Amino acid sequence: MDAATVIRRGVPPGAEERVAELYWEAFGRKLGAALGPDERGRAFLARHLHHDRAVVALAPGGEHVVGVAGYRLGTRGLTGGGARDVLAAYGPLRGLPRLALLALLERTPRPGELVMDGIAVDPARRGTGIGSLLLTEIAAVAAELGGTRIRLDVIDVNPRARALYERHGFTAVHTERTPYLRDLMGFGAVTTMRRTVPDHLPGPPDETSEPQR
Repeated sequence: MDAATVIRRGVPPGAEERVAELYWEAFGRKLGAALGPDERGRAFLARHLHHDRAVVALAPGGEHVVGVAGYRLGTRGLTGGGARDVLAAYGPLRGLPRLALLALLERTPRPGELVMDGIAVDPARRGTGIGSLLLTEIAAVAAELGGTRIRLDVIDVNPRARALYERHGFTAVHTERTPYLRDLMGFGAVTTMRRTVPDHLPGPPDETSEPQR
């Protein structure tokens, strides 16, 4: 565990492009069909972040973002941008099919539920426990807001992510087969996982591998 890592709630001012870079590195294959090409997708994410819907990990010194975990409460998650924004950025002709793809990825929280909006760690920092620190802080956020459950989705091509979530108390409740997305977005199944939010949260377990969702 990297004891020098600083965990902070919210995206720091000026860190929007860095957070978008981390997100795109982790999820670019999945988001590319809807928001690509890469440079344009990163710019769209940076421009439409909801700063209060994230927990970030900062390198020693507290300036450089090395990890981020987004979450969704109600209608707002870390990654924003509505239909009007997509159409403005990509044009009506190209924007409409992109909206259809984004709708496939949309997950709406139920009452009392916090939905993870993705977790990404700098490739050079994986294996240092940052993923565990972020997940622990997300659980603390859910508890403080009166939530009773955390939900996330993990794709079939990322077993390391699923193993990390299981070590943090998440259990699989449903798997949706999506073979039609394998060529387009790089995965063929999505598993929904949940964990309850206890009143007293333990510290993070010792981790040696960090995933992207």
